[in-house]
Amino acid sequence: MTERTVTLDRLVVHAGARLQAAGVPEPRREAWRIWSDLLGAPWSTGAIFSDQAVPAVQAEKFRRAVDRRAKGEPLPYVTGVTGFRRLTLRSDRRALIPRPETEGLVELALRHQPRGRVADVGTGTGCIALALAEEGDYDLVVGVDRSQDALTLAEENRALTGLGINLVAGDLMDPFGAEALDAVVANPPYLTDAEYAGLDTSVRAWEPREALVGGPDGLEVMRALLVEGLRVLRPEGWLVLELDATRAQATARLAEAAGWSEVAVHDDLFGRARYLVARRSETL
Repeated sequence: MTERTVTLDRLVVHAGARLQAAGVPEPRREAWRIWSDLLGAPWSTGAIFSDQAVPAVQAEKFRRAVDRRAKGEPLPYVTGVTGFRRLTLRSDRRALIPRPETEGLVELALRHQPRGRVADVGTGTGCIALALAEEGDYDLVVGVDRSQDALTLAEENRALTGLGINLVAGDLMDPFGAEALDAVVANPPYLTDAEYAGLDTSVRAWEPREALVGGPDGLEVMRALLVEGLRVLRPEGWLVLELDATRAQATARLAEAAGWSEVAVHDDLFGRARYLVARRSETL
């Protein structure tokens, strides 16, 4: 069978074998996912036309993607596509891959502050800011990041979705004045140096370290957000943070000591303490 006459089913069978040999879980499913994401087509389309010939150019592109995945590169970086809530976004090594857990962060922000002026601090791909813009009723949604590479990726996702968010370069909440916002949402770096060193290679070798490590104790960025949040939020405004489950209660104690009210820790979809919600008091 020549390159010009290889069928999609045959291509996927070989890809599945390659992925299985590399230890990738559910290799056949993963192969179909790669094909679907590369072509921007539903899996069912591939199944329906599995006996049809694949053009040589497409076949080679698919094989290269499978080879990258077999070498350990995360799937969203291989295909350049990731899903987040109702959005399909671009994803590559310029920013952290959006996780399902982070979708819960958006849910809590919408529940507590669905309108007004909101900032996504450390926006990365722009996933949180874009989801808030799509699902909320905000006057202003701003995504902030100190990484220009990440901001460029977020700009691409803004163009892709057509959603109206502002993107600003800056470190944490530096771009904002006093009482400028009704809500601040963030998925900040929250791993310790030791935890980062122990991460699976699929994360540590590919995703940006600065988006993962929050200092020696994992709380360095959290402390800064808790302090700065009191400055930039209006009275009764909300702070919504994603955090490490092992330091959830420690973070809550820091929030209470800093002067936040209505401090609460919420579980993620896996039952782990994952989010902190706190309100700025009317008077500090």
